[in-house]
Amino acid sequence: MSDKGPVSIADAATRLRLIFRVHGLEQVEKYFNNLPQQLKGFEVYTSLLNCYADENSVEKAESIMHKLGDMGFDRTPFCYNMLLNLYCRIGSREKLDSLMHEMEEKSCCNEHTFTILLSAYAATSDSDGIDGIVEKMESYPKAIMKHRTYAIAADGYLKVGQLDRALEMLKKLEGHISTEKRKNILFPILLTLHTKTGNKDELYRIWNLYKENVKIYNKGYIIMLSSLLKFNDIEGAEKIFKEWESRGLCYDMRIPNFLIDAYSRNGHMGKAEDLLHNGIRKGGKPFFTTWYCLMGGYILDNQFPKATEALKKAMVTSSRSGRIHW
Repeated sequence: MSDKGPVSIADAATRLRLIFRVHGLEQVEKYFNNLPQQLKGFEVYTSLLNCYADENSVEKAESIMHKLGDMGFDRTPFCYNMLLNLYCRIGSREKLDSLMHEMEEKSCCNEHTFTILLSAYAATSDSDGIDGIVEKMESYPKAIMKHRTYAIAADGYLKVGQLDRALEMLKKLEGHISTEKRKNILFPILLTLHTKTGNKDELYRIWNLYKENVKIYNKGYIIMLSSLLKFNDIEGAEKIFKEWESRGLCYDMRIPNFLIDAYSRNGHMGKAEDLLHNGIRKGGKPFFTTWYCLMGGYILDNQFPKATEALKKAMVTSSRSGRIHW
């Protein structure tokens, strides 16, 4: 961004964020302090607040919030949510609850506010906190319950062991299928969460619903294969894999990788090798993890020369990717 020509308040706010990303907080403060007073508007202070919040600078972030109030600016839900996120990250429950109380008094909550709090309470296994936020969300006039909110609530209940409440949230989440435009985002979430409930029948039900509603691409097959193998359902995973192959989608080696891993862990090295060679013939490129899984299987099967060869290939693949795996 050039320094030539007039600079608006919006320009200055954008520059603050760019300076923060490239040079850090010290240079941000230097730039802000050198700005003419007429450019220190709401957007610039909000941008500075964002930088302090990202840096976990609690006192400075709080100071900016007070400054906004003193200058007569309306402290928007966006500003409050930045501070709320900061308190979540540092684990300050007292500050979190106090700020939430202030936001409720000013009717300054939105959906993002509740998702932040849900994540915070789930992280600390606070089932009462999750209950309270879900109740507020569903009664708060300005909160529009979206699929992401119900997904976070369901995941939170699963973390604290409240399966019945999690299933309630999943049912409400599923209710968004008819209205959600981006169904390819919604179904993978449902698959992942139903896997966590431990109910394989429900997993298959969602998968069939997925196929009825939208065209499934590689990401969907990756999630379904991963989910089935968490149930150790190798036979089911094989059927899904064959279905994927029949679709003629771009050959993604991550998909056969799941079965190569499962075969190797269960002593089916012939199947693992066949799948590997088939994948290579179709243009797939084995990952480091592909060879690593095979190496583990060969060791379990006492095929040490093949294990050594797989290790060598794993090391070569790792070095080519530019990352070293230990």
